This record gives sequence, structure tokens and C-alpha cells, in this order.
Amino acid sequence: MNKEELKNIAEKLIPATELAGSKSMELYKKGLKKIIKPDNSPVTNGDLEVNKILTEKIKVLTPNIPIVSEETVDFQKKNTHSTFWLIDPIDGTREYIAGQDEYTINAALILNYIPTIGLVGAPKKNRLFYSYGRNNSFMIENNKTIKLECKKKTPKGKIFAVSGSAKPAPEILEVLKKNNVESFTPMHSSYKFCVIATGEFDFYAAKERAYEWDYAAGHAVAENAGAIITTLEDKPFKYGKSDYKNLSLIIKRSKALDA
Repeated sequence: MNKEELKNIAEKLIPATELAGSKSMELYKKGLKKIIKPDNSPVTNGDLEVNKILTEKIKVLTPNIPIVSEETVDFQKKNTHSTFWLIDPIDGTREYIAGQDEYTINAALILNYIPTIGLVGAPKKNRLFYSYGRNNSFMIENNKTIKLECKKKTPKGKIFAVSGSAKPAPEILEVLKKNNVESFTPMHSSYKFCVIATGEFDFYAAKERAYEWDYAAGHAVAENAGAIITTLEDKPFKYGKSDYKNLSLIIKRSKALDA
């Protein structure tokens, strides 16, 4: 696919992502129906409705590209695709159920193992992020579209991180120390990736955790805005693994984190 084709697909997915966000809030207000999946994680009618909205639109836009969604994936089948969609209808379902505002709606197109298109809706933050290749990452906020370039918004000379936990593992604390992180803020969902793309934070590190659909859309948004994304071992972070499990991860807003 060329740049214009990718742009067209991404922009045509924006209304569906916005609709999915509105639907998620509407269903929350009505009272969510939830069940516990075999892996002991919750799923709600909100997750399923958002999944339906996104998959239906994606099938129209790219009928020949497979779709892998957290809510419909068959773990008995190994992934053999290099080009495919990854959907996490609601990343942060527990936060969604609790009425918190950091849950996100996620869709990413993986092209030759690399996240290229990414859409991340944060409906309760009134923000939507999208990207379609290098140097093409954007945020829609208050009906304005802003290009994202990982420009630092925190005080120069200091490095601020986001963390998936209020009590990071010792290995992660060591990584934070090694990178001269001033402080870290606990944050849920793929929203962590997006606030690095906006320049509101500088750094994120995680051990092996979760699945590819948890990261892919946010990865595309951050990397296409200029962030540097690797494993903790400084190796490329790619997608299309047979079991969909994530590698370890480091996101740096830029090479010079304090400037």
C-alpha cells in the first residue's frame, strides 16, 4: 500500500472509532453486562459492541486482510500472517467498568510485521489519535487536528515516565534509574503510548506482558510521531508472533529525553 492508500484507510476509520467511543460511554451509563473469560479477565457488552463496529468497518475498507481481535481470537490457531489487523476493542476493561477515563479503543494495521496504521480512541479524555506511517501521526482534540512530533512539553532537563503499575518490578525500576527518570506516573491502557507521542511524557518500559493487540495501535501512533521503540534488549519490536505474546518494551520520546 502507498501513503495515500494508508491515509485514506486511516481517515475512513476515524468516524467508526468515534462512534465506538460514543457507544462505549452510552452502554456504561445504561449499566454494563459483564462476564469473566477463561483467562480470568472481564469482558463486557461494551467490548463486544465496539468490536462489532470496528470489524464491520474494517471488513469494508480492507476485505482481504485478516482481522485478529482480542474478543474473537482463537488461541488454538497459531498466527501465520505478516499483514493483518489487530483490534483491542477496549484496552483497560477493568478501568472501563470502574468508570475511569484511561480506557482506549484500538485498531492497528500490521504491514509486514510493522504497525503502520494505528487508531486509539480515548472517549472519556475527548481525544482520538491516528497515524498512517512515518511522520504522519495526529491527535484530534476539541475538533482540532494536531500533528504529533514527540515535542517535549515537560520541563527541560528532567525526564518523566509513565508506568503500568504504581509499584514497578525491580528490573523496570533499574531501567528507569539507568535512564535518569525523575518520576513516573501510573497509567493504564495504550493511552501511555499516546502521551509520549504528544510530548507530555518521555519514557515507558515494561517486561514481557499482554498481547500484541494491547500495544499495536499505540505503537503506531508513538513511533510515527518520532518515538523510539525497542525491546529492553535494544532489539526491534515486531509483530506477527505465532502466539501474539508481547516482548519486553522501551519507548523513548527521543534520543535526548531531557531536551
